[in-house]
Amino acid sequence: MARPVKKQPEQWKREILDAAKELFLSKGYEETAITDIMELAGGAKGMFYRFFQSKEEVMHALGDQMFLEKNPFEAVRGRSDLNGLQKIREVLAFDRGDEEREEINIQAIPILKDPRILMAAVEANRRVLTPLWFELIEEGQRDGSIQTEYARELSELLPLVNFWMLPSVFPADAEEIRHKCRFVAEVLSAMGLPIIENEMAGRTERILGGYREARKE
Repeated sequence: MARPVKKQPEQWKREILDAAKELFLSKGYEETAITDIMELAGGAKGMFYRFFQSKEEVMHALGDQMFLEKNPFEAVRGRSDLNGLQKIREVLAFDRGDEEREEINIQAIPILKDPRILMAAVEANRRVLTPLWFELIEEGQRDGSIQTEYARELSELLPLVNFWMLPSVFPADAEEIRHKCRFVAEVLSAMGLPIIENEMAGRTERILGGYREARKE
């Protein structure tokens, strides 16, 4: 009788994240327990804690995984038909079009109240996104589509804008968040990066809708 194949740690981690994603999208984050995740992944609950300390940590890791699987920056990097500014707008459009990742991001809004989770998310965005934004802004400077002296500063600011918009981090009602969106658009445009208002309007409405629904539950 053949012995069952032992799964490698990375395979276990991947299957736990895949199970969490399926359950978060079908049942919702709040309705999903760690036991549900491990039942679907086919492992004991103890296996979960070999890789993650909490369900919140799984949500954070899942967001990172989904970004890397469909990295919009990689999607535009080799396109010679777009200038730097157009690539940035395409990245934002691509991001909005990923409905599963958008849903996961909306479900993650409440857990960012936890300072530890928020700090980890800020650090991940700084480490991963800042160099990618800087690359595109510099490309725009070279091809003339972006006129700014603040490439470094803008690339550091952009990953932080999303956190400032979140009502779980900076409490605000719908109209206040829309006003923030207009403010960010004007600031970035004044700094030579006219990208935000139209690109963010629809996403802001979806985030607000998702956050309101989550608070009702």
